[in-house]
Amino acid sequence: MDAKSPFLLSIVEHMRNLRYAKRTIETYIHWIKYFINYSNKTHPALMGDFEVERFLSYLVNQQNVSSATQSLALNALAFLYKEILKNELSLKLNFNLSRKPRKLPDVLTPLEVMKLLSHIPPQHHLLVSLLYGSGLRLMEAIRLRVQDIDFDYHCISVWNGKGSKHRRVTLATELIPELYQQIQRVRKYHHLDLNNTQYKGVWIPNAFSRKYPSAAKELKWQYLFPSSQLSIQPEQDSQYLRRHHLNESSIQKSVKKTANQLKLDKRITCHTLRHSFATHLLQRGADIRTVQEQLGHSDLRTTQIYTHVLEHGANGVRSPLSDLI
Repeated sequence: MDAKSPFLLSIVEHMRNLRYAKRTIETYIHWIKYFINYSNKTHPALMGDFEVERFLSYLVNQQNVSSATQSLALNALAFLYKEILKNELSLKLNFNLSRKPRKLPDVLTPLEVMKLLSHIPPQHHLLVSLLYGSGLRLMEAIRLRVQDIDFDYHCISVWNGKGSKHRRVTLATELIPELYQQIQRVRKYHHLDLNNTQYKGVWIPNAFSRKYPSAAKELKWQYLFPSSQLSIQPEQDSQYLRRHHLNESSIQKSVKKTANQLKLDKRITCHTLRHSFATHLLQRGADIRTVQEQLGHSDLRTTQIYTHVLEHGANGVRSPLSDLI
């Protein structure tokens, strides 16, 4: 099925109206399209539990996907049948579960983090530092607003993180001067934007925008890491000139390029800094529940992967060979 088919486009529009993140929309459309093509382009309305079970088993048996990937495909199809077709899937689907073990995440040493941060391009230094210093996901950092930084209590408010959860995370005091400088940059952009008669303000949630119509043009609501250019954004059959946040791909490329230049012998992405944040907290003796809260994990078992990283590195285990020397 073509990604531009009316059916798939209607799903995209519905998810946008529900304010799903751009990446979530892209991921769900990928799996829905994959499912339809696998099923000989049969319309999902003509299929149900049996076809979904067969597809999920195929992903494991023939494509050897991980349990996380299989779960993602299931979530996309569950959304399709519940929200679009109004015909929920059974809670007792019978399909082969993936047994592919989850890989331990790559983690940088403190020295490697220091090297990476000291060589990252200056324009990306603050944002990348927040990924490690506060354990933020990339999109959580990019979507920060000016008002989300609490200088009095040295913390950051994260709104609508993964799973639409809110949390407060630690803020390294060392980043405060750089944050003040960044807010000054935002203030300059904001001043220019307010003098533009076409400017409609920054995007804010619909319910809030209706209650506080002037909020979109207030400094505190502006993105902390704004794009350098204004852009036209389609919303509810209208076109609005807004200043969106920075594009995440620029940060991803910056981290990858810097890691390659330093010849760090690990697969390093923006998320590696979040993994390193969690692992280093545990190394310093932080309680795993505290780490869970900082990361925003619903299930403690997700956080426990970092204890496996420590065990994998044999931290604190004295080798018997040492007693022989």
